[in-house]
Amino acid sequence: MEPKALVNKIIPFSSVDGPGCRTAIFLQGCNIDCRYCHNPETRRVCVNCGLCVEKCPAHALSFAEREGARTVVWNPDLCCQCDTCIHVCPHDASPRVQWMTPEEVMEKVRKQIPCIRGISVSGGECTLHPEFLTALFRLAKQDGLGTLIDSNGMILFENFPALCEVCDGVMLDIKAFDPEDYHRVTGADNANVLRNALWLGHRGKLEEVRFVIVPDLYDTARSVRASGEFLREVYAEHPFRIKLIAYRPMGVREQYSHYEVPSQAYLGQLRDLLADMGYQDIVLI
Repeated sequence: MEPKALVNKIIPFSSVDGPGCRTAIFLQGCNIDCRYCHNPETRRVCVNCGLCVEKCPAHALSFAEREGARTVVWNPDLCCQCDTCIHVCPHDASPRVQWMTPEEVMEKVRKQIPCIRGISVSGGECTLHPEFLTALFRLAKQDGLGTLIDSNGMILFENFPALCEVCDGVMLDIKAFDPEDYHRVTGADNANVLRNALWLGHRGKLEEVRFVIVPDLYDTARSVRASGEFLREVYAEHPFRIKLIAYRPMGVREQYSHYEVPSQAYLGQLRDLLADMGYQDIVLI
């Protein structure tokens, strides 16, 4: 049976999800809880409580009986993209999702060929669906497209050799180097993240390392410095890009919207810290 994944959205043209112009696919569901998550509606799967149905101003949501259970159904033709359903959801989910096969996703992607360089799959956390990703990337390769994964690194890539074979690279969000800082940010442990960084890096599969900079949540300078030292040997073997991303309150959950937005000057200091270690491809966002 062909694997399926719950797709939150497909952005036809993106210039921020990897090199060049790409189609970005976002899958639903995540396995950690980042306080600063900028798309928290992708974290969980809809529990069909129906609160969004009664609040939808466009009547794009309704109930249907499926396999003996009441299910929320989304009609994209009626949807006005007002995000009311997301704002009222108490479960960090979205009803605006679709179960899709790799071939169904590629039907959407092929509409952009030859104007795109490749596809990037994100989330949520897309590596929760390794069989789906493997099948999707094989199809993309047949169409001459590059394949990238945007991941939090909690799932060990070494356990999925078939996926790594058809994946050009991983954009890895390290978040914080110190385990206590990482737990404060995500509620999880970062042992797998750091293991993935080395494993991918030594194989030339580490496309990009990302840090979201939240100065009053954890010691960001210490984290960036420690991560830079940790990855120096890997970088010398297979260089990769580093992105320093300023925390911004847009889209985050209300209880986490009070954190400080770092200045460009502070991001510049972190960039200089990494540059002094020999890193060259450093992007500030």
